[in-house]
Amino acid sequence: MSDVGGLRPVARPRLYEQVASQILAWIAANGLQVGDRLPAERELATRLGVSRATVSQALVAMEVVGVVAVRHGDGAVLVDTSGSSKIVHALRKHAQQLPEIIEAREALETKLAALAASRRTDEDLAAIDAALELMERDVDAGGRGVEGDERFHAAVTAAGHSALLARLMGEISDLIRETRIESLSQPGRPRDSLDGHRRIADAIRAGDPEVAAAAMHAHVDSVSDVALLRD
Repeated sequence: MSDVGGLRPVARPRLYEQVASQILAWIAANGLQVGDRLPAERELATRLGVSRATVSQALVAMEVVGVVAVRHGDGAVLVDTSGSSKIVHALRKHAQQLPEIIEAREALETKLAALAASRRTDEDLAAIDAALELMERDVDAGGRGVEGDERFHAAVTAAGHSALLARLMGEISDLIRETRIESLSQPGRPRDSLDGHRRIADAIRAGDPEVAAAAMHAHVDSVSDVALLRD
């Protein structure tokens, strides 16, 4: 009897991967170049016969791997024209990494929030407040608040005053940014994330490590409900 121990189950493409592949094929067939804008989500959904939510999911995944840039008020703009097989492979690899990224983020940021509550300076609190204000302005204007979100977590990390933990956060910062884009692209998530940030900031300002850690844990847990994992 032949040895089949090396055989593994064939990975079934998720729906958003199939949609991304179709969009990439359309881009190639129509000769789109870097800087060209893709059709609106509603139009793509109609053409592909899928929900608008699935199209949005595919575009966010494409944004994460650097194929398009999704700009508020301007839709998805092409920023890379690499081969479709390479891009789909990158999408699948990223989705496989997501659980570990979220796990590492929760462990590191919960500890950093507790440290920040004990060690923060007035300058640290000012940086945290500035990040909150930036995110609030963007969200109020209809944006996702990605930059403000990123600055907030960087400010909390800095307020922890732990060189080693900060370095570890730096090692996974690009991967965290990918999950941040995915999370903040979900309906209602930017406002919820902003509220979570405020609870963390209040605990840090009050100098309460336990409450700060709990607030960060709850925040990371809530924003880790990434659509790519539920497809």
